[in-house]
Amino acid sequence: MQTKRRFLMTASAALATPMIAAPLTAGAQTAPDRNVSSFVTQDWQDHFQSLGKGAILADITSRALHYWDPDGSYHLYPSSVPLTEELTRRGYSEIVRKRVGPSWTPTANMRERDPTLPERIEGGDPGNPLGTHAMYLTWPAYLIHGTHDTRKIGRQSSSGCIGLYNEHIADLFGRVEVGCQVRLL
Repeated sequence: MQTKRRFLMTASAALATPMIAAPLTAGAQTAPDRNVSSFVTQDWQDHFQSLGKGAILADITSRALHYWDPDGSYHLYPSSVPLTEELTRRGYSEIVRKRVGPSWTPTANMRERDPTLPERIEGGDPGNPLGTHAMYLTWPAYLIHGTHDTRKIGRQSSSGCIGLYNEHIADLFGRVEVGCQVRLL
């Protein structure tokens, strides 16, 4: 009986211990479960002809961003995804610009949906929905960016962009080159 009680107490303590969200890399055994759906490891060859300057796959369904370095190293990050299917853009794009401390200007459609939005928020402002780093796609107003609001990660919470924890976008930003291919699936 003592062994069973000890086992139950140890198991309860382990379940109550919060996990720290971190990017998953090849060989990782578990995924952080905070606001996260289901991570499924992807194979870049199912989506791209070659790695070239690297490849990003943003999986809207599993709410995960997969990245392969040009050498094939694999990285997995939990992400936020668009609120609705109408706001979701799918297909192939590429990174055309990168910015540390991006400013944010809501689109006309965003301001129509929410007239209380400001005309612009400068980079570095904790209220800036783009967080600390942004990578711009060939599609206007679609980005991969950070967020100061960590509750959004793992949820349908954006107006079309893919959001990452600020620590994760900083890590990804340092790895990605302009010209990196992107697929939103």
